[in-house]
Amino acid sequence: MRDIYESPFSKRYASKEMLEIFSPHKKFKTWRTLWIALAEAEKELGLGITDEQINELKLHRDDINYELAEQIEKETRHDVMSHVRAYGAQCEKAKGIIHLGATSCYVGDNTDIILYSEGLKLIKQKVLSVISKLSRFAEKYKDLPALGYTHYQPAQLVTVGKRACLWIMDLLLDVEELDFVIDNVRLLGCKGTTGTQASFLALFNGDHEKVKRLDSLIAEKLGFTNIMPVSGQTYSRKQDSRILNVLSSVAQSAYKFSNDMRLLANLKEMEEPFEKNQIGSSAMAYKRNPMRSERISSLARYVIVNALNPAITASTQWFERTLDDSANKRICLPEAFLAVDSILNIYNNIADGIVVYPMIIRKRVIEELPFMATENILMEAVKRGGDRQVLHERIRVHSMAASRIVKKEGKPKICLRELPMILSLISVWKS
Repeated sequence: MRDIYESPFSKRYASKEMLEIFSPHKKFKTWRTLWIALAEAEKELGLGITDEQINELKLHRDDINYELAEQIEKETRHDVMSHVRAYGAQCEKAKGIIHLGATSCYVGDNTDIILYSEGLKLIKQKVLSVISKLSRFAEKYKDLPALGYTHYQPAQLVTVGKRACLWIMDLLLDVEELDFVIDNVRLLGCKGTTGTQASFLALFNGDHEKVKRLDSLIAEKLGFTNIMPVSGQTYSRKQDSRILNVLSSVAQSAYKFSNDMRLLANLKEMEEPFEKNQIGSSAMAYKRNPMRSERISSLARYVIVNALNPAITASTQWFERTLDDSANKRICLPEAFLAVDSILNIYNNIADGIVVYPMIIRKRVIEELPFMATENILMEAVKRGGDRQVLHERIRVHSMAASRIVKKEGKPKICLRELPMILSLISVWKS
């Protein structure tokens, strides 16, 4: 539909896989999965729930009657209870035991963690894909000398492959953080209205061991080992902040890469893929704008700033529960996942087709070679007995004078006929 707002993430940027993870159907289907797990665990621990009731719940897990749920929500103004009643309308025998002992956060918070966990695993998979592509690139260009840049000024030589290793290193640090967060993400479990599990203690006639076992049973059924040992009605919102921080970390790495690519494109040393019929500018037909890298920069900025949202939410929760987290959390977490997914889709595309221009790289190396050679000259002169500080000052004065001539008169820093002599001199000193 073109007459209502549509998120750019769903229309232009994010992958089908990530959109499915955060789709309404996935959420509500997970709610029903959680209600089934709760009923199964309660039955196994001795409550009067039958296999027939559980089988009925399983039969209707996926065929969600959305129209009825939406109609009930208009009347009740409560999304969880509208789905409890809609589910009950399909499960005549089981409707009396759906959501037994639970509060809304049982389905809401646990579903969020299940979805975030799936999203983090997809993000990690895509980060590893970028690392693999950049590794092949680094191997291919490991011996191609290029100017290094410090302060965006020509510095000592690196290689094109070594520079790619800087991008890889950032991503490897992200993988370490992703592994930590994935391994330590915690379900809420079933903690009740204030985290005391009082409703479940009542159901199990004060049997504390059964209440503890209920938490672990539900987690096992959902494929989790970690549960929040202490909570209010919700899990600590610090967990959301931790998750968005690692997403921000991935965005930071991609941002650095995209900025480097944009600068290299300006230098004409390297550039992102550019399609045969791609248009760089509607006005300047010659333009080859690095639009993919620019899009990474733009989306990464959004994620980095967005990381402040759960930090503030975690800071401002009142006692056992307050609802000012809900609307914010409903937006900032899924959209951060969608944005990072979008970033990594573009990053993978660029990493798979980086274009290198060796002749331009060589030309720039040759132009700066006399200045780079001064460090070799300084080291050799000191080895032969010179005073490092005195020599440094003499070389600095001569270098600044030469630089002024280049800038004012546009003269090259070196004549090509002088290059063999300089290289020979450096080679003799090194030997």
